[in-house]
Amino acid sequence: MSDIAAAFQVKLSWEDNGTGEPQEVNVNLPATLGRDNQNTVVLNSHQVSRRHARLDFEDDQVVLIDEGSSNGVYVGGEPITRHPVVSGANFDIRPFNFTVTFADNGHSENGHDKTQLIDAKTTLVGLEQELYNGSAAPAAKQSLPPELVVEWKNTVTHETRRLSTQPPITVGRAETNTITLTGDRSISRHHAKIDIRDDQIVVSDAGSSAGTFINDGEQSLAQPSKLMPQDTIRIGQYQLKVTKSGPHSDDQSEEEAQTTFTHVRSISAIADEANLTTLTNLQPPSSYVDDGVTSKTTFPSETEIIRLMQPDFPPEAFNQPVVSVEEIHQMGVPVDQTTYLALGGGLGSFTWVDYLRNSGVDLGLITVIGIKDKPFERYRQLCRNSQIPNHERLRSDSGSTPDNIWGWPGYAVREAWHDLLHFRLGNALKVMWTIFGEPTLANTYTPISDNVYQSIEAEARRIGWQHIWRFGRIMAIRKTNDGRYVVAYSQTNNDKKPLYRLMLANYVHLAIGYPGIQFLPDLQAYRQQTNDFEHVVNAYEPHDHIYDHLVQHGGTVLVRGRGIVASRIIQRLYEVRKQNDKVVILHLNRSPRPVGNRFGRAGRRVEHHWEFQPFNWPKANWGGDLRAVLEKANTNERDELYNDWGGSTTADRADWRKIVDTGLKEYWYQIRFGRVSKVERRNDKLVTTIDGYGHFNENTELLADFIIDATGLNSSIDSHPLLKDMLDLYNLERNAKGRLHVANDFEVPAMRNETESHHGRFYASGVMTLGGPYAPVDSFLGLQYAALRSIDALTRLRAPGLRRLNGIRSMVQWCKWATRAQP
Repeated sequence: MSDIAAAFQVKLSWEDNGTGEPQEVNVNLPATLGRDNQNTVVLNSHQVSRRHARLDFEDDQVVLIDEGSSNGVYVGGEPITRHPVVSGANFDIRPFNFTVTFADNGHSENGHDKTQLIDAKTTLVGLEQELYNGSAAPAAKQSLPPELVVEWKNTVTHETRRLSTQPPITVGRAETNTITLTGDRSISRHHAKIDIRDDQIVVSDAGSSAGTFINDGEQSLAQPSKLMPQDTIRIGQYQLKVTKSGPHSDDQSEEEAQTTFTHVRSISAIADEANLTTLTNLQPPSSYVDDGVTSKTTFPSETEIIRLMQPDFPPEAFNQPVVSVEEIHQMGVPVDQTTYLALGGGLGSFTWVDYLRNSGVDLGLITVIGIKDKPFERYRQLCRNSQIPNHERLRSDSGSTPDNIWGWPGYAVREAWHDLLHFRLGNALKVMWTIFGEPTLANTYTPISDNVYQSIEAEARRIGWQHIWRFGRIMAIRKTNDGRYVVAYSQTNNDKKPLYRLMLANYVHLAIGYPGIQFLPDLQAYRQQTNDFEHVVNAYEPHDHIYDHLVQHGGTVLVRGRGIVASRIIQRLYEVRKQNDKVVILHLNRSPRPVGNRFGRAGRRVEHHWEFQPFNWPKANWGGDLRAVLEKANTNERDELYNDWGGSTTADRADWRKIVDTGLKEYWYQIRFGRVSKVERRNDKLVTTIDGYGHFNENTELLADFIIDATGLNSSIDSHPLLKDMLDLYNLERNAKGRLHVANDFEVPAMRNETESHHGRFYASGVMTLGGPYAPVDSFLGLQYAALRSIDALTRLRAPGLRRLNGIRSMVQWCKWATRAQP
């Protein structure tokens, strides 16, 4: 090995096959890849050989060498034994796909400088000649940014201050900031930053623990966001208004200047929370049962509201992992008590509460804290944004019924029966054939989304959800010294002022869903630089304006990602194309996918580089042999199983396959591969420069009017301030995929809190537990399974009000469900 080879360093980038999260590592050459722990890069999968491949430096070039592996090494979808590698190249060691980037070794960053422009003269996009004028835009004249005027108000003390200064402006608790905000311990030392980009005022969160919000937004900023003249920044108990000074000021009426909360502009918000009903008195006084003693809690009167606006919240005592009950009652805020507390208020909380109610627990023992009063509302908003309206079908099956813990009758039986009653015999027979013929003789049955929403709403009314849910933003969770838990949360009154409360509970269930939207780094960089939130969007953001524009004017759309959301976006674009045939779809993926993942003798089918599977995990993961295998596995074995089973897949629907086939034949749908080096705007076009893949190894510029990122949601627990706080304070264990470690009954072991008087238990479900004993944790049935296991554990613990749900009692409760009687 030469000294040059030993000094040459490359960066390997890939996605975790179980979670989809980006991974990267810098390695010196030579570097080996394989399953054995002695390799430079260890790949935990049955499909990978012990020593699978090697990257080396030979004859003044980097080469990729197959080390005699059983499943091969692939470049451009073709197997290789030895292949030269340039910076930006991709290769596959299935199920992993790698990108190689050369470090600064005195060599060129890539092996080519040729650029291919994909425009009107290229078959790929066909119609671009009408949509692109070809000349470069002139450079903009540079000038000093105008001064910004910042007015901020403490909503507790009503103190108002004003500052006029040059951007950038930093905001935080530390005295080194441009604006120092004191009196609120939730504000970080360096909390937020305000700047001007392209003549637009932009605010960004600086990695704060409590988050930065715009107007009524409930989701903290994940990336810089453009401010409109009437927008208000919320940081803790402070509200900030930002305008340009002098001649640069935006036209703004006095009425607009006094507006505090208007339309949400946060690009990180998953759903528009502006219409939230901020209820402080929704829930009536609740009962609390503790060893036979019943006490009552009440809500404050209007005269007490001012006293409840505490500037330091959560209190200083919350800096410790255990808080004494005596100290809690001396904090000067209302303290409520309950037995069972569900945090999140979404589908995860709903399934847990549904099991509690059907297992005999009275309404007075249960409390739910969340943002939306309907448990399915946030999920429905995500579906609508990703182009799954109420009449479309979800990627679920007949037996996954969140409203029915028994799973029968399933959605297929209900749909067929409904059609029969309305004399739609043809559709009823089609549904029944689908059930009996799936998946070999017919497409897998999937329920209509509106049927799911209506059934959940009906069950919520039956179990009394409206009586136990209360609006609240969860701020912190701590153990108490008597074996319970205390939750600090905030509400708002009619003047949008914060009201702080504490809740004591014996048993807590946490299900808060995805922390936010996942954005590809190059698209995020583009939006940060340009503040263009209209032409580059995430599929989970509201973006109907794109389809409206395409119907009127046509255009080219670049779609990123190849999972179920990408399929639905392409279907929606196909529907638009029926109204205007001047619509072109470019589908960009990082690498080809000629064959699918394999596990044992089973393998997924691939067509046109789409990998098919009815659901996001093999069906045996829900209740079959693979569920048992995963539950019994240790941490390392689970990591290996997730890698083998995971990966982006889409449903094998005949109509979707036909759309792709037709589009490829008629050239209005084309697939490209490569690593994106940059995205920029040029002459009213979005230009995506990619480092080519395989035979297209030149730089290629793809021109589009819009880009839709369909790569999914952010599931990292470090991205959620509440989870990050608990991870740091209690040193909570992580599972094989870096998520929250839970036991097989979904208890968080490190949060157990036992004393002589109480036996506190803390459970979690949903995507935050991905990588644990159950794979489909964020599915309907996965949430129900987690609820079932935790309720079984509490029943064995003889928790108050719980009775075992089996035999005759189960039959009685099912009959009550069928007749819509209360449990």
